[in-house]
Amino acid sequence: MRVLHVISEMGAGGAEAVVAGMVRAGGDFGWESGVASGGGHRAEALRAQGFSTFDVPVPRRRVSGVLRTVSAVRSAVRSFGPDVVLAHNVSASLVARMAAGGRPVATVFHGVSESDLGGAARILRRTSRAVVAVAEASADRLRALGVDVEVIPNAVFAEPPRVDRASIRGVLGIGPDVPVALCPARLEPQKRHDVLLEAWAMVAGAILLLAGDGSLRADLERRAEELGVGDRVRFLGTRCDVPDLLEATDVVVLTSDWEGMPIAVLESLAAGRPVVASDVDGVREALSGGGGVLVPRRSPSATATALASFLFDARACAAAGAAGRAAVERDHDPHTFMKSYDELLRTIGGEQR
Repeated sequence: MRVLHVISEMGAGGAEAVVAGMVRAGGDFGWESGVASGGGHRAEALRAQGFSTFDVPVPRRRVSGVLRTVSAVRSAVRSFGPDVVLAHNVSASLVARMAAGGRPVATVFHGVSESDLGGAARILRRTSRAVVAVAEASADRLRALGVDVEVIPNAVFAEPPRVDRASIRGVLGIGPDVPVALCPARLEPQKRHDVLLEAWAMVAGAILLLAGDGSLRADLERRAEELGVGDRVRFLGTRCDVPDLLEATDVVVLTSDWEGMPIAVLESLAAGRPVVASDVDGVREALSGGGGVLVPRRSPSATATALASFLFDARACAAAGAAGRAAVERDHDPHTFMKSYDELLRTIGGEQR
């Protein structure tokens, strides 16, 4: 079965990690996989490994931009000849439907903000033969808007760290005994780093690593200085070495306003790192088996308390880390995940193994 993934970009985000994992694992299920995207380090890595990749301009809101993207995806479809097109998120779904030439389109709904949900539902009802939500909460919201949805929880295609804890801390200039928190998230409004920085001002004696870049970087750097934590917050920019950063870290934190099923949380649990995160949709499901603490949205004080409970208590860290690793192995297994997608895509593509 030939599967063409369509996604805006293949950089450092969670959906991109899912696509890369599916492409690499697809051979075990008889897939020949290709990726049409706006590029990024994950696309380059797949290309180097011999997978088909196609350069597509990132769709913009202007009609002319969408049409250029559709034209590029249509060319990828003609070249690759997929049996099924798998679109990741709503804009990719719209483009895929216009470019697929009658081939079946399935959509993986990784999540949108509450304000965009109605528009997303209208598009998905018209574009996709099958819609997959990555969390039950997201599925329930779509069903309430008339979208037929199947749930396949995200999986972790774990990558081992390339260096040990001491080495990566040495590169970052962090001593062996300094408590470290990591936030692997784009510097965009959804992720609410402003809440995290306010919380960090209440936590003394630790270092916060921000792995990600985005439109708010300058504002957040300024805010860190205003809060007096500029010397304890490291803005690392976009990183391709999150497994190494996790190795250097004691606890992971995510203060988002909304999430689907964040890969950053699942990767952290798989690495045995406890997670402090906002009590929102897919995060709640990801932590339902243990491995961390949920805090109310937009609550710096609750976030600070939860962070301190792990940063300064090695036994609490170890216990939560073990629970999280066990939960991920049980509930987010890559083989089970791929088997579910294989059955779905073969069904809509009319092909049986």
